[in-house]
Amino acid sequence: MTDPLVLSFDLDDTLWAVEPVMLAAENDMLAWLREHHADIMQPHDGESVRAMRMRVAERHPERSHDMTFLRQRALQEMFADKDESGAHAAAAFEIFYAARNRVTLYDEVQASLERLRRRYRLFALSNGNADLKRCGIAQFFEGHITAISAGAAKPDARIFEQLVRDAGVAASQVLHIGDDPYADVLGAMQAGMQAVWLNRHARKWPGEFPPPPRTISTLAEII
Repeated sequence: MTDPLVLSFDLDDTLWAVEPVMLAAENDMLAWLREHHADIMQPHDGESVRAMRMRVAERHPERSHDMTFLRQRALQEMFADKDESGAHAAAAFEIFYAARNRVTLYDEVQASLERLRRRYRLFALSNGNADLKRCGIAQFFEGHITAISAGAAKPDARIFEQLVRDAGVAASQVLHIGDDPYADVLGAMQAGMQAVWLNRHARKWPGEFPPPPRTISTLAEII
């Protein structure tokens, strides 16, 4: 493994645990909807709202990588019969999005990013729709490539190619760090990048794929 010029990082489940964040965000939005729009929510619960989002994805497969679009469109459809439906949907989404960006970094992440940015150029590369500024980590990163901005989600080569263009380096000069064996490690390697698997929970590597060149259990080990 040659010394890279650029480090790119997945976000969800790499820099923070995403499940509690998403659960809190969904619950906050549903509680707000029940309080402010009880008539809209009368036939709905969490499962039916998620099902609406899945139906939006089925109708718009070309936007299936865009989680913001899917959530906003589902909310717009919920409010379709109300006046100012767009404003109501936007307000509900903002409740969700504010909570979605209230993340708790894994213990070693902030100190590791502070050290790494002194030596490398850092980029975020995520399929999710987290906002680096709202999450409180924008100062560490030179750029943030998302599935929304690239028009494709990992492991699609297009999102990795967008990173290479934005960074202005060769793919081989980028080291990508992420928790997902397929989306992060194999996707990056197939795009010509170096890759490290961040395996925090001692999971087994999927046997159908060749193992990664390097595995770490915390971000501190990358230094």
